[in-house]
Amino acid sequence: MRRKIIVPAVGAIIVLAIGVLALDLESTSKTSAASPASPPVPVVGGVVAQHDVPIYLTGVGTVIAYNTAIIHSQIQGQIVSINFTEGQTVHSGDLLAQIDPRPYQAQIEQLTANRDRDQAQLANSLANLDRYTSLAQKGWATPQLQETQKAQVSQLQNAVKSDQALIDAANVQLSYTRLTSPFDGVTGIRQIDVGNIIHPTDPNGLVVVTQVEPISVIFTLPETNLPDIQQQQAKGQLAVFADSQNGKIHLDQGKLTLVDNEILQTTGSIRLKADFPNTTRRLWPGELITVRLLAETRHDGLTVPASVVQQSQQGAYAYVIGPDGAVTTRPIKVAQISEGEALIDSGLAANEQVVVDGQYKLTGGTHVTILHGKAAEEAAAQTAEQAPIP
Repeated sequence: MRRKIIVPAVGAIIVLAIGVLALDLESTSKTSAASPASPPVPVVGGVVAQHDVPIYLTGVGTVIAYNTAIIHSQIQGQIVSINFTEGQTVHSGDLLAQIDPRPYQAQIEQLTANRDRDQAQLANSLANLDRYTSLAQKGWATPQLQETQKAQVSQLQNAVKSDQALIDAANVQLSYTRLTSPFDGVTGIRQIDVGNIIHPTDPNGLVVVTQVEPISVIFTLPETNLPDIQQQQAKGQLAVFADSQNGKIHLDQGKLTLVDNEILQTTGSIRLKADFPNTTRRLWPGELITVRLLAETRHDGLTVPASVVQQSQQGAYAYVIGPDGAVTTRPIKVAQISEGEALIDSGLAANEQVVVDGQYKLTGGTHVTILHGKAAEEAAAQTAEQAPIP
């Protein structure tokens, strides 16, 4: 009797288990159907380019005026006119200020009168000498009288020479009443006003004139760069580029003129000097700038936009877009970043597709869709707005 009861119960349990399993599979199927795969992430893409790339050595430099002069007076006198405005461009020889010339003109007139008097006496002595010489030839004048007259002529000739030397010196003093610019440049802040007495010992002088065209820049680079610089110098003149301190504005292009004759032991750096034409006057004395020395040009270098390069604790990397539209993280080595372009030493190959913008949404294996045209521009602008402020 017990066996007849157990067999139907076991069968019922098996049927119930099969039903529960079927319900579970049906539920799983419905859940999977309700959760489709994540859509591709829109990004801005780019291609690894290959072309000749200039290699720069970058340092910080200070702009130095080509020439600077404090306009001092070499004489004492009253300023009667100021002939420049502060910040004015002046040329060599331009009058900057006039010192009262009347005392020096009066002195010249007095010295000129003394010379004219001595010249008149000399002319009379020469006439007497001719007369005594003629009489001596006829025996009517003694040799002593003739020699005395010759001595008087010589004395007056030397007096005239002395008078002329004094006049020349006075003319030099008179020329000092005109304070002029020694070279082309720009005037600074005026240090004295009209009506004041200027002295040779005044420490600030009249004004500072600074030559800004051309202009120089002194900058430093690590001493490890010295062999490369010397090697490139042997091939010819090296170009130098001046940029704003943040590197965003190009200021001028010049040439390397000097490598200092010693290395700074305290900093392990070498000082260099470059000259710039500065015709636009974007370089100003005392300004701190970024200097890029063109060391060489790498042929067939691999470049990507600078925004491609991402940083992690392990170093630089980039998101590479595969043929299936999925991205992978690729460690890379960057040689330099200049003017928004990164030069890649290793890690990427020519013509590979990389993510230029939109990396903050990505992880390895994420599928992406590449935006083009206006959509790419809008995505880049949106990313810039969402980026954290440094």
